[in-house]
Amino acid sequence: MRCPRCGAGIPASDCAACGFSITVRRGIARALPPETQLRLAGFIRDYERVRKAEGRGSDCGDYYLELPYRDVSGKDPAQWRIRARSHDYVVRRLLPDRPKGRVLDLGAGNGWMSYRLSLAGHRPCAVDLLTNDSDGLGAARHYRARLPALFPRFQASFDRLPFADDQFDAAVFNASFHYSEDAEASLREALRCVRPGGLVVIGDTPWYPREEDGRRMLAERQAAFLQRHGVAGDSIAMLGFLTDGWLQEMQRALSIRWEVHRPWYGLAWAMRPLAAKLRGHREPSRFRLYVARKDA
Repeated sequence: MRCPRCGAGIPASDCAACGFSITVRRGIARALPPETQLRLAGFIRDYERVRKAEGRGSDCGDYYLELPYRDVSGKDPAQWRIRARSHDYVVRRLLPDRPKGRVLDLGAGNGWMSYRLSLAGHRPCAVDLLTNDSDGLGAARHYRARLPALFPRFQASFDRLPFADDQFDAAVFNASFHYSEDAEASLREALRCVRPGGLVVIGDTPWYPREEDGRRMLAERQAAFLQRHGVAGDSIAMLGFLTDGWLQEMQRALSIRWEVHRPWYGLAWAMRPLAAKLRGHREPSRFRLYVARKDA
């Protein structure tokens, strides 16, 4: 472990250097220092409010056990099809040479990816800001009966992870990198935690060929959130999307080299840019997988 406040190594849960303690409540290790918790409180509150209003989560355990391959709620089937194809690509094309590998699931949400990785023989560790029982780390209780042991769960921020260096085989930003407040810091932390030769994957974060299209998307989303939910969803200055320019900046700053993978999401998804152009709409988002390997 490593203290998420001061960066000192800690043998268990208490930091002798700064006095911060990682506590465990309801099986979730709470690794948010008080000042970080205070800074992110508004975002967590607004995000949970919006997700609840959208009907995320379920009272049915089968909902969680079927993800990402089937959305038994019927509320977001198209989104889960994207998640399923990205997940299958990661497991089959990027992780197969790492049997029983340690995988950091960043932005784990209800833990569906960690559950699937556990079934595939990997050893995941789930990280998220949300701890509630419907859409956060608390929802992982539904997987307990299906696994020999439930995967570890940590409430932590991307830019202050509570793990020592060089211990994971891979770190996957699970449809979550766009929530980062500091993309370079988040990526640097993930690279720090993976072993030499390990990889960091950014999955299911929207990419735009032009920054102005991404900015328009964010403005449209904030206006829609404000109208529907009474909050704009702008309590923190998060990244929001990716562009080639930003990826190149991170590549130079961190001395990495991106591998770009393009899973097939279906013909309808592939035709979205052409359909938008014909209708005079802005460029739609596209999803790719971005992989950085840590120098051995």
